[in-house]
Amino acid sequence: MPQPPTTITDEIGIALGNLADAAAGTLTPTLRLGVTGLSRAGKTIFITALVHNLLTGGRLPGFAPMADGRFIGARLAEYPDASIPRFAYEQHLEALTGRAPHWPESTRRISQLRLTLKFQSNRWWSGWAGPSVLNLDIVDYPGEWLLDLPLLSLSFAEWSAQALERARRPTSQDEAKPFLEALGSIDPSKDANDPDAETLAKAFTAYLRSSRTDARALSTLPPGRFLMPGDLEDSPALTFAPLPPPPGPVRSQSLYAMLERRYEAYKDIVVRPFFRDHFARLDRQIVLVDTLRALNAGPAAVADLETALTDILACFRQGDTNPFLQLIARRIDRILFAATKADHLSTSSHDRLEAILNRLVARATRRAKFAGAETASIALAAIRATREGTIKQDGQPLDVIIGTPEPGEALDGTTYDGKTEIALFPGDLPELPESVFEAGAPVHLNFLRFLPPQKLECNAEGAAVLPHIRFDRALDFLIGDRLA
Repeated sequence: MPQPPTTITDEIGIALGNLADAAAGTLTPTLRLGVTGLSRAGKTIFITALVHNLLTGGRLPGFAPMADGRFIGARLAEYPDASIPRFAYEQHLEALTGRAPHWPESTRRISQLRLTLKFQSNRWWSGWAGPSVLNLDIVDYPGEWLLDLPLLSLSFAEWSAQALERARRPTSQDEAKPFLEALGSIDPSKDANDPDAETLAKAFTAYLRSSRTDARALSTLPPGRFLMPGDLEDSPALTFAPLPPPPGPVRSQSLYAMLERRYEAYKDIVVRPFFRDHFARLDRQIVLVDTLRALNAGPAAVADLETALTDILACFRQGDTNPFLQLIARRIDRILFAATKADHLSTSSHDRLEAILNRLVARATRRAKFAGAETASIALAAIRATREGTIKQDGQPLDVIIGTPEPGEALDGTTYDGKTEIALFPGDLPELPESVFEAGAPVHLNFLRFLPPQKLECNAEGAAVLPHIRFDRALDFLIGDRLA
């Protein structure tokens, strides 16, 4: 899929935004980090852990500036864009570290945060230049919104054809049946009216919602705002659905023409500003992938996740930027692909999880490298919810993970109350990544959601120490070179 087309107005807006960033960064340079991931991939947790570790000097031995003793500290700073809500760092941290630790709510709106980092450069002139400073800007947003980016390259007819093809697949028949029945009862060539549009939109939204459950875990089902409408709920821009093309010319008064206009309005009102104001102005990007959820749902969900990641990443501006054009044309020069929830597997399976992730993002990685961007993959847990242990089964040692399942989680007929700590054998991932796409070779995982760690260590200053898996290595790849 090609990069989304932009209008002259879009490009002017992007250039002006970059110029404003450059002007604000004449004294303090700024790095814009995109924390990207589909719904429930862990964006809020990752951002909270990033901010907390930098503010408190967390245990990050793989983060070179801190390991070398050159990282002086960080502080929260005022974000320059007063129109965007602030990322609720303090509230999210309280949820994770309070008296009854729990995961904070998933992101439901766009938010932002700026950290000012102070460090001692290791460059030759640093001895007389003194400490250096870098602003780190982070933007958070609902994962569902990502699904809309590929729509910028699709006409209503193209999107409808793709959406209806997915709905008619045998694997979607249960979820899509009510929508397809509603679609079959309405003639797209008839005169436009709001009740028909509302009927189709509601049935289509119900189909999208049921396809996102854990049992199905499908990803490539835009529009994303249908599930998180916010202030646009019930507006014409969110009241449309895919339609088969009518025979013959399309009348401007027809239902088909009305829904086509609403689809284009959705792109202009919702998708295009989101792309222009945020995604076209990034310097670095981490793509968080809930690989285990797709694996647990089966090969159809895995293949769907691969398609979603490839299409979404095609929308980003990647590669080296001409130094003379940096003021107006930013590019993402480093991309980290991260399989989250590595703490739900034994360490012995982490290499296999990374191999599966590499297979999922292979096409996206090739495109990014061709454009000149540096890429890497990692299995991580920004906040580790479990610890590892060993039990004996039939006299043989068995690697397990130990943690407290969330209330209501169930396995093998047992429903957990959120208070009981268990030892769980999570299962083994296949040696060959390609096998996760094969219907005859399902992956059997004992997959439960665990509560955050219920007891945390504190550092000498009394700040909570957040346990993690390879979070320090991820941070080093994303920003370490800019603190050199």
